[in-house]
Amino acid sequence: MNEMKFKKKKLIMDETSIKRALKRVAHEIIEKNKGAENVALVGIRSRGIYLAHRLAKYIEEIEKKIVPIGVLDVAFYRDDVGNRIIPHHISKTEIPFDVMGKNIILVDDVLYTGRTIRAALDAIMDFGRPERIQLAILVDRGHRELPIRADFVGKNIPTSQNERVWVSLKEEDDVDSVDIREDAN
Repeated sequence: MNEMKFKKKKLIMDETSIKRALKRVAHEIIEKNKGAENVALVGIRSRGIYLAHRLAKYIEEIEKKIVPIGVLDVAFYRDDVGNRIIPHHISKTEIPFDVMGKNIILVDDVLYTGRTIRAALDAIMDFGRPERIQLAILVDRGHRELPIRADFVGKNIPTSQNERVWVSLKEEDDVDSVDIREDAN
């Protein structure tokens, strides 16, 4: 999506509120899974990867246990793969652990229609049969097209269809923020 086509409308989360939300989500993951013993995080490219690493750090601080982290690229699992321009660079999926019997936490920045998560579910199942799959999202903006909901949500942000939720993370954008943007036309 071209950043220039959208103008910033409202700041929703700053660095402090993102950190606070992720720490809360880390506690919720630990509570729901009765610890971190069988938990593995899988970040969905691209910003989900950074969020998964941050969650893993917070879980390690709380539980004193290192949580395995994987990376998932869902480009070829999407239901609109034939209708989209194929990216010049296909990113690699890296799951450096056995998913069998694990509580897999898929991590992404924004939950919108649910189609990316549906693709992620298909992709992760190609690696085996986890005990369960849960979903951690920084922002849930609504407008689902599929019956998918997050288990862990940093913030719910009601939006209109013509608005975009823009997540910026230091690892890729040099700043941590979430804002709503609208069409500049």
